[in-house]
Amino acid sequence: MNQERLMQVLLAPQISEKATFIADKYQQIIFRVVPDATKPEIKSAVELLFKVTVDSVKIANVKGKKKRFGRMMGHRKGWKKAYVCLTAGQEINFVDGGAV
Repeated sequence: MNQERLMQVLLAPQISEKATFIADKYQQIIFRVVPDATKPEIKSAVELLFKVTVDSVKIANVKGKKKRFGRMMGHRKGWKKAYVCLTAGQEINFVDGGAV
């Protein structure tokens, strides 16, 4: 795979209460990814950027919420997120900026 493409696949880690719960219970990390990303691309990108080994990747498409702007109805853009499961004994520490 193209190294430039892999550097652009991951957009940001999803930091929330639910993401922290999933990280503690299932040893998974949630990332926002580009809408056309595939599972092998996400796996390679995480392994390249954080120097860890990935066990599995699950993908979910999040639909944008419908919002009202005065009398007009609109909606937010949808996005794609990836649940990345690391092998046992490995973790990513975002405070230090990389793998532990």
